[in-house]
Amino acid sequence: MTVIESSTELNLPVETVYVFLADLNNHQQLMPENIYNWSSTEDEASFTIQNMAKLAIRISERKENQELTAIPTEKPPFDVELKWTVADNGKGGTIAKHIISADLNMMMKMLASGPLQKLADHQTQKLTEVLK
Repeated sequence: MTVIESSTELNLPVETVYVFLADLNNHQQLMPENIYNWSSTEDEASFTIQNMAKLAIRISERKENQELTAIPTEKPPFDVELKWTVADNGKGGTIAKHIISADLNMMMKMLASGPLQKLADHQTQKLTEVLK
C-alpha cells in the first residue's frame, strides 16, 4: 500500500475545520484546475481528473472532530482511500492531515505517486487559503 500524506496547520478550532471537511460539497474548493465535471452532496462526490479517470467517492466513516474517510463508489483503476484527520495543535488551532492510501503495483506507483502527492499537497494548501 502506498501512503501519501500532506498536512497543514490552521488557526481555527478543530470543530470548524472538521465541519468544513465533513461536507463533500466544500471539497470542490480544494481541487486543482485539472478536476472538472464536479458533482456533489454532503456525503458523495463525483468528478473527472483530466487525462486520467472519472472518480466517484463517498464518506465511508466519520469520527466527529477527528477524521473522515472517503472511498470510491465505483471500481477505480486501483483501490484507494482518502482520509482527512484533524487534531488540536495545543494552541487552539488545528493540524489537518490529508492521507491518500492507494494499492499501486510498481508500474502504477511510478506513474501515480507524483500526481497523488501533488494532489494531496494542493488540497492542504487550498484548505489553508479557503479557511483563513
